[in-house]
Amino acid sequence: MTTDEPAHPQGRGRLTERFCDGLTTQPIPRYGTVLVTGATGYIGGRLVPELLDRGYTVRAMVRAASPEHHDRWPTAEIVVADAANPATLDTALKGVHTAYYLIHSLLLGPRRFEIQDLANATAFRNAAERCGVKRIIYLGGLGDVRTVLSPHLRSRVDVAEALKRGAIPTTILRAAIIIGSGSASYEIVHHLVRRLPVIVLPRWTLTRCQPIAIRDIIRYLVGVLELPGTAGDSFDIGGNDILTYEDMMRTLAGILGKPRLFIRSRFSSVHFYAYFAGLLTPVPAPIVWSLMEGLRNDVICLDNRIGAILPFPTLSYREAIVEAMSREEQDAVHTRWSDSYPPAHELAIKLHELKLLPRYRTTYTLATSKPDASLFRSICHIGGKGGWFHGNWLWRLRGMLDSLLMGVGTARGRRSSSSLRVNDVIDFWRVESLDPNRRLLLRAEMKLPGRAWLEFQIDPTGDRRQLGVTAYFDTQSRFGQIYWYLFLPFHWYIFGNLIRRIEEKS
Repeated sequence: MTTDEPAHPQGRGRLTERFCDGLTTQPIPRYGTVLVTGATGYIGGRLVPELLDRGYTVRAMVRAASPEHHDRWPTAEIVVADAANPATLDTALKGVHTAYYLIHSLLLGPRRFEIQDLANATAFRNAAERCGVKRIIYLGGLGDVRTVLSPHLRSRVDVAEALKRGAIPTTILRAAIIIGSGSASYEIVHHLVRRLPVIVLPRWTLTRCQPIAIRDIIRYLVGVLELPGTAGDSFDIGGNDILTYEDMMRTLAGILGKPRLFIRSRFSSVHFYAYFAGLLTPVPAPIVWSLMEGLRNDVICLDNRIGAILPFPTLSYREAIVEAMSREEQDAVHTRWSDSYPPAHELAIKLHELKLLPRYRTTYTLATSKPDASLFRSICHIGGKGGWFHGNWLWRLRGMLDSLLMGVGTARGRRSSSSLRVNDVIDFWRVESLDPNRRLLLRAEMKLPGRAWLEFQIDPTGDRRQLGVTAYFDTQSRFGQIYWYLFLPFHWYIFGNLIRRIEEKS
């Protein structure tokens, strides 16, 4: 369920802007069912509505059921499965002609994702063979295999090899960093350039990269589906420009109109820069770390055959940046990297799944004559750039502490300032449940000695309404109990004033 839906939502009816309109290929709906794995992720969430709009029968694979999926893609089939749980894959792949493999475990951090990536790909390939899938399409990463690749890039190569090792023709698309509203790479560069008057450049910022716009990624993914001759082949895909990472930051500074001092440094610790970037950008350090390790390798297209096979004008880096900034200004960011972070957040225990409500909870209410819809609209604007209406310094302080502990922090903000849907991020919270004009339930994703929720409720009683907020905390540890009672005195100040400000802004 969504609230304050923007005028141009993806997945409802037909898209008002279609990335694939310029393709010379034609849809082939006779293929039957097309499976999109990672459907709730950054790429999958944009691919599903494009395929639906072109007339395909789409099955979206998700790790946990949610009414929000049917709301976003009412004409798609939703199937619950997880590549990390091979027993669930046969149901997802049964009757599928082509499967898009958009799964990666990068969000697990640099220690674990390589092993998990390879295990997932192998399990998926085996299940696809059992189910008679005709084709697999995989989006991997650029990188010269003749060189020593970073763990991230090497993992992408290994996954491609694992998928190709089977009997199913697999199309491999290899891309460098993706530039688009909501992409992790874009938000890292954008926030660093915007926030730092002096930018220190380690040696690896001189390596070369061929960034690609999100719209061009989607065009290639759809285009190779509609070209049967690309089955079983591999292609490098990229945008118009080959740039160093220093070039990219200088270009962005010019677009923003912000003079920046760039200083070269011999100090090049990826761990240090990743941790520092995690504090200054919305993207947590574990993701930045995995991405930055790949900056030591040139990632440019060595094979340009795709341009002749699937010709269309790709965007330059500057055009991709301007397009991303325009989407943000229009409040039309439809998917974001945070949709998939923290890992397996869909599988987190929900408040209604607890046998009993948490013992530790506190509620604050006030009576009001304001209309339900007005109150709820005000509730749904909390967090992000607009802040929490009251005591913002406390929220920022808690977020800063979480970032120092390599948690998600508050810098994640929101996907949209004017709309909310289930599973959306609000700073270090995630929308768990949304009942328009009645209830908004948020689940905490910050570092905690337990589990926490924040519930906003509107209870109509005649001409008056009861506006309330309840904080829940579920813990089994002594430290968790100390934590609750330590912060309890702040609740009156934070939550009591919060609902008063919500009521005033209604």
